[in-house]
This record gives sequence, structure tokens and C-alpha cells, in this order.
Amino acid sequence: MHEMHDMPNEAIRNTLARCAGETPDSSAIAEAALATWSRVADRLELVIGLRGVDALFNRALHVTGKTYPWLTTVGIDEKGTEQLAGLRLRLAGREAVEAEEASYVLLMTFTVLLANLIGESLTKRLLAPVWSLPSAGQEGEMSTP
Repeated sequence: MHEMHDMPNEAIRNTLARCAGETPDSSAIAEAALATWSRVADRLELVIGLRGVDALFNRALHVTGKTYPWLTTVGIDEKGTEQLAGLRLRLAGREAVEAEEASYVLLMTFTVLLANLIGESLTKRLLAPVWSLPSAGQEGEMSTP
């Protein structure tokens, strides 16, 4: 797996931070990660199918689990929603800093794996809307003086 030079590292971090809010605890970080995963899956399902998204997610989870072994306790037998619910519980049960970094590493690993499969250019085009979406809290903040 190669490191991608133009991948949106900071955009992924910023997306997670925006979704989690200004002073996130591990539960807010877990919710932000799940909301981001949901948007990623929605964008990719038509291109690589639900099974493709699940397979890449499982591979990213396996690779990321080498650094964050507690992530790999998400059951292999779980599918889709059950698996994400398990991930939410594991992220919410960690310290905020660790949950935030693990969420970022998991998303970045997934993005790199996807780019290895379909190409960096297509990956960027497909996921750019995910990384640029404002959170609901941010939209509200923009309208307040």
C-alpha cells in the first residue's frame, strides 16, 4: 500500500473535527466517525457496491487494528449497521484523543485502499463532497453573529 501524496489528509481531519463539534468527547467523536462513514458508504455504494464498501472497510479495520488493536474486536460476523454500531461503542469507550486519531487513521487507510483499487483521481472525485460537507453545528454557527 503506497502513501498518497495528494490525498486529503487534512480534509479528513477537518471533516471529523467539524462533525464532532468544538469540544468533543469520545461519544461525539464516535458519532462524527459514524456519520462520516455513512456518507462515504453512500457515495461509494453505486460504484463498488455494498459488498465492496464492506470489504474495503473490513480491510481498513484490519490494517488500522495493527496500530489500534482494540478496533479489531469488531466482530467479523457483524454486517453493515451492526459492525458500525460496534465501532461506535469501541470509539466511545476510548479517550477522546485516541478515538479521534483512530477514526482518522481508519478513514485515511480506507481512502488509500480505495485509491489503490479505483485510482487516486476517481477516489478524490468521489469522496471530495464528503470532506467538504459542513456539519449541522457549523451551518448554525455561520448564521449567528
